[in-house]
Amino acid sequence: MEMEASPFESTEMLATFLASTPLLSNSWKLCDSANSLLNHSFVSEQSGAIGYVAFSGAQPVSLSPTDAGNLEVLNSVFSCLQHENEEGEETEEPVMVHGGFLRVFLSIYDDPSFQYQISGILEKSKSIVITGHSAGGPIASLCALWLLCYLETESITNVSVLCITFGSTLVGNESLSRAILRQRWTGNFCHVVSKHDIVPRLLFAPLPLLIPHLHSLLQFWQLSMTSPHFGPLSANLPYQTISDIFTNVAASLQQLIQTRAEGVTKMTCAFWPFGNYFFCSQDGAICIDNAISVVKMMHLLLSTTTTTPISSIEDHLKYGDYVSRISFQFLNKRSFLPDDFPESSYEAGVSLALHSSGLGSQDPVAQDCLKLARRMGRTPSLNCANLAIRLSKITPYRAEIEWYKACCDKSDDGLGYYDSFKQRGGSKRDYKVNMNRHKLNQFWDNVIKMLENNELPLDFERRAKWINASQFYKLLVEPLDIAEYYRTGMQVVKGHYVKHGRERRYKIFDRWWNDRTVKEEDKKKKKRRSKFASLTQDTCFWAKVEEAREWLDNLRSEIDPRNQNNLWDNINVFERYARELVERKEVSKDVLAKNSSYCMWVKDYQVVKAQVRPQFPTFMDGEVVP
Repeated sequence: MEMEASPFESTEMLATFLASTPLLSNSWKLCDSANSLLNHSFVSEQSGAIGYVAFSGAQPVSLSPTDAGNLEVLNSVFSCLQHENEEGEETEEPVMVHGGFLRVFLSIYDDPSFQYQISGILEKSKSIVITGHSAGGPIASLCALWLLCYLETESITNVSVLCITFGSTLVGNESLSRAILRQRWTGNFCHVVSKHDIVPRLLFAPLPLLIPHLHSLLQFWQLSMTSPHFGPLSANLPYQTISDIFTNVAASLQQLIQTRAEGVTKMTCAFWPFGNYFFCSQDGAICIDNAISVVKMMHLLLSTTTTTPISSIEDHLKYGDYVSRISFQFLNKRSFLPDDFPESSYEAGVSLALHSSGLGSQDPVAQDCLKLARRMGRTPSLNCANLAIRLSKITPYRAEIEWYKACCDKSDDGLGYYDSFKQRGGSKRDYKVNMNRHKLNQFWDNVIKMLENNELPLDFERRAKWINASQFYKLLVEPLDIAEYYRTGMQVVKGHYVKHGRERRYKIFDRWWNDRTVKEEDKKKKKRRSKFASLTQDTCFWAKVEEAREWLDNLRSEIDPRNQNNLWDNINVFERYARELVERKEVSKDVLAKNSSYCMWVKDYQVVKAQVRPQFPTFMDGEVVP
């Protein structure tokens, strides 16, 4: 199948759609209100089913030499953004954000008034728009990230979140950008950036270049919130300061683009864009979500002949003007077609986008930038279709493992599926099953990778086909992964499987299965099993058996009564859990094979219990006897 490109240019169409809604104008109005109340860190408003929260641009952010540009690791309230590197995976820098902005947000987060207002908005709203201008933009982004993490942790799916910032600085590193892609939250962020505004571009410049101007920058941020009350810009910021800021930022952007073009992808910039960028000019707007294209567009717009150091500062104060007339600009632009308008629908889209950005329609660099932003390769739908074909091709691998399980369950040795694989020899059959296990793991790891790279449809993990396929794979293959883990002694090196060895894909598939939509009639039809399951429903069952075996071994040699009690409590909890699982017939019959690890454990448990009980007369099966 040939590589497919998008049949039309989407950047200008996305911008048109956003401009046709009241979201931009409503967000800016509330930002303006927040800016005018300098003693308030945020304001909120309810508009029908939409709740708005706006953060003031006059935030008390420290721009001292020790704080400016200082990146800090996110704390536990953003836990879902942290990515654990798996074995064999290239080590990724932790998700980090600007320390000054993080501390301001956390101080707001700890305010009972903030928690109270957010709770009220969550109760009344189907959608929440979080917005902020200037220094309020990064705070809005952090608030949106926190809220998205909270909604995911609490499994709240009936509330959507959109963050709209105006003239916001960058807030985090490239790992943050990748984490947002993995979480599929790119569409939840829209950063409005005017053509010449220097503020969104500031943190592309290295910290040493900014330090001499930190006081002036802080002064500018504060004065910009009260712009109607101060005189000419040159009276508040010396021209040389403005010129130095402009020169350093422009040079840093150019160098960053050059190093990326040369293949240098690390340590080129501490901060990195994420989400959608809505670039607006006197002629309209375009919307881009490709980070490299965002950087290039920021450089292109800043380096146009109409940009001056003064305009790069003053443009930061004009978002109200841009928002108020942007819808009219789109309608007016479509009322005429230039004589040289392209015949191709794709080229027409590019021309409209270039015209909207205020760049010349024939600018080759700008055209390349937009083509980069355009989706290359198969579209998500085609990727999904191709993945379905590949899923059918790996079915024989799965069938061979099912056949292997059936043979193990019928074997005279009474070991069962799990223990047969754990104690396997060097036969051709054992080798082939192990290879099939690896092939299935690779396929599903690739599915996760494509999903996190936004190469699959947004609702992919909610489609029954893939939920069921991943669940069956997990039930069939994870017991083999556990067997291999303990066969090779990895519990000694890393610790027990459940906490220290479980692959991330299984945790993701757990979430898919638990979050699936189950119809009420299906819940009512669910009956108690009349026969054992074909596959044990708790895929970590055998790992828990292995841990329980260790507890029994430790109990035999433990001499401290307190430690003995703790071990005995753990053992009894597992015994009840396993017994109830068997009674509900939620295990496969291989669990009850006469020589399986579980049956051997039960026998050992009965022996140890008989030996230990006389020593602890006040305890009976883990319960206090009066």
